[in-house]
Amino acid sequence: MTAVAVELRLGRDLVEPELFDRLVDFCAQEYGLERVVAEQVQDQALALLYVMGTTRSGDVMAPSATVDPGWHTFMLHSAEYAEWCRKNFGHYLHHAPNSKLRTQGLMVDVVGRIRDAGFFVDDQLWGTAGECNAPTCCGDGPCC
Repeated sequence: MTAVAVELRLGRDLVEPELFDRLVDFCAQEYGLERVVAEQVQDQALALLYVMGTTRSGDVMAPSATVDPGWHTFMLHSAEYAEWCRKNFGHYLHHAPNSKLRTQGLMVDVVGRIRDAGFFVDDQLWGTAGECNAPTCCGDGPCC
């Protein structure tokens, strides 16, 4: 049996490079992140948004606390965000925070959905890596 390498999609490829750079710069400055971290956050946020919008599963998906600033950053660029939503989904993807806890179980499900859509997932940003990352890992798994 021959193994076939599959190239994973990147969230950053869902927007023009110039827009991605502007989002990353804003995210880094607004949230006090190193640029390389802001790039990872923005990439994961874009992948999440794409999966939520194309599957209409926003009611059962949520960003990790670490990825959420990427969504906020994009929404603050409202004209670009609204046009991106219209172009990709035909509707505006609202950010409707709810009282869901960001449990490890929820994050594992979200990460699974993003992976199933063919995107690269940085587990450390979702709290699903072997060593749990607070605050996502809230004592609901064996690692906490």
